[in-house]
Amino acid sequence: MSGATSYGVVGLGNMGRGVAANLERAGLLHAVWDVVPAAVEACPVQLDTAARSLEAVAVCEVVLLVVPGSPEIAALFDQGLLEGGAAGRIFIDLTTSDPERTAQLAARAAAAGCAYLDAGMTGGAAGAAEGRLTLMMGGDEAAIERARPGLDAVASRIFPLGPVSAGHTMKLVHNMICHTILLATAEGLRAAEKAGIPLDRAVEVLNAGNARSFVSERRFPDHIVSGTFDGRSHVANLAKDLAMANEIFARLGQPAEFVSLTFRLLDIALESGMKAEDFTRLYPEFDVLVEKHKARF
Repeated sequence: MSGATSYGVVGLGNMGRGVAANLERAGLLHAVWDVVPAAVEACPVQLDTAARSLEAVAVCEVVLLVVPGSPEIAALFDQGLLEGGAAGRIFIDLTTSDPERTAQLAARAAAAGCAYLDAGMTGGAAGAAEGRLTLMMGGDEAAIERARPGLDAVASRIFPLGPVSAGHTMKLVHNMICHTILLATAEGLRAAEKAGIPLDRAVEVLNAGNARSFVSERRFPDHIVSGTFDGRSHVANLAKDLAMANEIFARLGQPAEFVSLTFRLLDIALESGMKAEDFTRLYPEFDVLVEKHKARF
């Protein structure tokens, strides 16, 4: 392989579009693809039709995988993504996935002579669009350094954490804490509202004191107090995260009271028909979900 490193992106949803756009701005993007043709056509990058294909991605030196999870990556490998170019390719797994599945995919990549990096990301669609994601990474540090130009184009902070699967483990821990804080904050603010305190004022107080968090500083003002309920992620995604976190904690033998409670509440939200609802709508439905939980447990 010679010349500037070529980067390809598979998965052009809310996160992948931003990743691709920032790689293009850095002059690194060579190809994109998505299983949904309309997503490929709508991707706002200046690539010709030939470069908007799985075949074009398959010959890139660094391939960023921004797909729903491990099953989709396994399917891509089955379709020949591991066979498209010279050994030494780097795959960067930007999903939120079970670390055991991640390790299995890394082993497949290693058998083909390729490096595999898991990179749990946080920052949301806005962070992806602005190139300011935070990446929690597992895998060979030499491969991370080789991919550094592309990583720097999409992220403002990069944390190498250890061997393959460390990034996805940390991402699930991160999300478990984030989602639990969301529901704990919802519980407190519902009480404040019932006591007659306006929601916007209660949120202001939280943000002036030690109870502040990203949830209180951004999620509530931007997406709940505003009435827009546009956090750009579905309840199903939160439930998936907590299901995997629940499994990891059990695997580690780690007590998981808050994981279990949050997991059960999100499971009840799914059963209540909220699977495709924006997750910020958990706030107005919080009391109903808790009553259903109390009736069951």
